[in-house]
Amino acid sequence: MRHLPLFFDVAGRKVVVVGVGPIADRKAATVRSAGADVRQVATAEETVFDGAVAALIATGSEEGDRAAHAIAKATGVPVNVADRPALCDFILPAIVDRGDVVIAISTGGASPTLATVLRGKIEAALPERIGALADLARTFRKQANALISQPAKRRAFWRRLVEGPAGKLALAGDSVGARRVVLGELDEARRVTTTVGIAHIVGAGPGDPDLLTLRAAQLLQDADAILHDDLVPPEILARARRDAELVSVGKRKGRASWAQRDIEAEMIRRVRAGQTVVRLKAGDPFVFGRGGEEFDALRAAGLPVSVVPGITAALGIAASTNMPLTDRRLSSSVTFMSGHAAADAGGAHTYVVYMGASEAASVRDRLLDAGVDPTTPVAIVENGTRPDERVSTGSLADLARLAFPHSSSGAAGPSLIVVGEVAARATPTMQPQLAQVS
Repeated sequence: MRHLPLFFDVAGRKVVVVGVGPIADRKAATVRSAGADVRQVATAEETVFDGAVAALIATGSEEGDRAAHAIAKATGVPVNVADRPALCDFILPAIVDRGDVVIAISTGGASPTLATVLRGKIEAALPERIGALADLARTFRKQANALISQPAKRRAFWRRLVEGPAGKLALAGDSVGARRVVLGELDEARRVTTTVGIAHIVGAGPGDPDLLTLRAAQLLQDADAILHDDLVPPEILARARRDAELVSVGKRKGRASWAQRDIEAEMIRRVRAGQTVVRLKAGDPFVFGRGGEEFDALRAAGLPVSVVPGITAALGIAASTNMPLTDRRLSSSVTFMSGHAAADAGGAHTYVVYMGASEAASVRDRLLDAGVDPTTPVAIVENGTRPDERVSTGSLADLARLAFPHSSSGAAGPSLIVVGEVAARATPTMQPQLAQVS
């Protein structure tokens, strides 16, 4: 993020616009709509900037722009120069204005056209009366914050106000009906005294934030605390509510980490304290994720818990590498297994081995002992679906050598091994290591 988005109160404050013509007039109209005291001049003089909080320059010529910019900067006024990002202290975003609801879209000056296109899409999707909904929330803010002390309950009240019957009435133009509904819900929220929270065991998918389910994305915004695996990337954690507490409870081979029973105890403690807890797991919670153990622990404690599936890593890398795990011409079944349990293999089959790169030699030997042909194609996919995805391909006999670059680096990401004829369809991005690995 190159520019920090801020909403600046300019009501009654002096803003200077230098220039005449359509561009300068549009800039003047924009700041005037926010209540600014606009002084528009054709050319800049030093005295015109006295007492100004900002200057917008659009003279129509590079020479005029630079001259006005130099004068404004000499007086210490922040400057925006139309279509000259290098001369800007701040930029004017594309704006969607719905009264108290204002949405600003910026591309950092890279493409005003893209910002305009995005504004059009948001304009089309945003209800015209969304400002009335903001007004409704303002009406009850002090009252709700005073009556509902528990943060989780307060957030639930506000979400229901926005998404529930009151919000729908406000958007329909029935402000009286909306206020009546809010008063009833406020009274109900005040009288409910339970302090028990809830846990959601959520799959984060293989790593691409765009592969989160809608339910997972919503819960990341609802959570008081997010207990996340070490393999969940920062890009997904960035989708969480800004004030949610992020707690890394991941387990990585060779590193100090949380014991499973401690994770379960922490979840129970937080839910009993009234928190909404998201236990965020890479992939799917019920595929090598110990989600079942955590679900059982919460149920045994008599606490509410839900499970939200995620795209498991095998399915993610299958799509990102154009490698079908089953194909009626090549393979009629698929098996998921961990690197510690690669056995019982044979036939026209696809095997997906999780967490197996560091034990590739053992995986190879077990599969060979189970009767898998040593020439069977294999693919190793590291950081599947992510921008830094790396793919190695070869045969089962060479599995340990193929896995070496994926397991030897301390910065290596999560890897899956795919064994079967379908692995020959994967597009490699890495060359095999020449070093001999037994």
